[in-house]
Amino acid sequence: MIEQSEDIQKENLQFELTDELVAQVEQLIATKSDKELNALLSEFHHADIAEILDEVDLEDATYVIKLLDSETTSEILMELDEDNREKILRTLSAKEIAEEVEELDTDDAADIIAELSEERQLEVISNISDEDHKAEIKELLAYDEDTAGGLMAKELVKVYETWTVAGCLRRIRGQARDVKRVHSIYVVDRQDKLIGRLSLKDLIVAKSDQKIADIYIKNVDYVTVDEDAEEVAKIMQKYDLEAIPVVNDSQTLLGRITIDDIVDVIREEADRDYQMAAGISQGVEADDSIWKLTKARLPWLLIGVFGGLGAASIIEYFNEAMGSFIVLLSFVPLIQATAGNVGVQSSAIVVQGLANDSVDDNIFKRLLKEFFLAIVNGFAIAIVALVITHFIFGTPYIVSITIGIALISVIIMAAIIGTFIPFFLDKRGIDPAVATGPFITTSNDVFGILTYFLIAKLILGF
Repeated sequence: MIEQSEDIQKENLQFELTDELVAQVEQLIATKSDKELNALLSEFHHADIAEILDEVDLEDATYVIKLLDSETTSEILMELDEDNREKILRTLSAKEIAEEVEELDTDDAADIIAELSEERQLEVISNISDEDHKAEIKELLAYDEDTAGGLMAKELVKVYETWTVAGCLRRIRGQARDVKRVHSIYVVDRQDKLIGRLSLKDLIVAKSDQKIADIYIKNVDYVTVDEDAEEVAKIMQKYDLEAIPVVNDSQTLLGRITIDDIVDVIREEADRDYQMAAGISQGVEADDSIWKLTKARLPWLLIGVFGGLGAASIIEYFNEAMGSFIVLLSFVPLIQATAGNVGVQSSAIVVQGLANDSVDDNIFKRLLKEFFLAIVNGFAIAIVALVITHFIFGTPYIVSITIGIALISVIIMAAIIGTFIPFFLDKRGIDPAVATGPFITTSNDVFGILTYFLIAKLILGF
């Protein structure tokens, strides 16, 4: 029987969004076949329904949101694409939005309300009937969204150290009704200050008249309410935590952050770093306006243009002097590509290490390691280039030697620049992700070309 239920669960998770399914939903909406539409959507998880609604037009998506019960649609709203959710929220009245957020945990409710204008926020909050829920949402809205306070939910299970095991079990049942998943039981003193956590196993096996003070675990990880969201993510990743309590400066327990919220933070940070590495200076999405996309991309493209012009001016400067060694120009793309790739590789490793605290803070130690690594890679690449340019391309031996030496020098230089810049930016409180992509590539292109021709001039004497 257990195996059968697991198979059913796995089958339900194998959702596939097809054009036929979307067309079926649109047809049922068009014909106002509410009963059939309800029956169809009831087979899917709320995340799957959100995926369907992201594919239909605004009017149809709004129709479904108004048709289904608030317990379901509140979860659907959280899974919708942000832009689509914003559009749907505009079509709902303040009372309808209030009905939705009353079904959500306080952190999710606060996230949705925060997307509204200040005037609409006040309207929605005033329509929330549950006064406790309303007060907790207002408290969360006061915190910066990029802090632990902005991530935390007020729903949790806490017990007092003075309670007996029997009394604790009775009260936990009442608290657990408001908590979707009980990750931890937190122990507080009379002033609601966090002092430890309670193992469910210890609670179950303890005698009913024992005090919580005798069985709770004093060691507990926590974060302060103003802790940066990225730091919270690092702590939870490091210690493999499913949830972590949030306290204020007085150690008073305020809420908890669960792993699902941290996964969102990690994903958003990864997306942002990826965009920065690609030379996009702000968070954008594919369906954003042309103006917004232009503002995000143009600055880095201009840096690339100026870098290219700088490299071109270096080539022009040496052009006339090269004389019979004009063949050197044929290998400029090789120098640029190698310098750019080495620089991006070196910086990417450092940026990743700084992000997860796995890289040694000793910059000189890191530079020394990259230096020796660059020498090994440089000699390997130089030998390959020398053999190919001389024996296959027929380039004069002295020119091939020059190209090989230039490659070794350029690789060392690119590795040092790619390693140093992220450390330099990080020490000054600037996101080191800006060091990758166009910045490193462009700077290495310019210095690589300059190094190439200076070495060529030194060896070939033109």
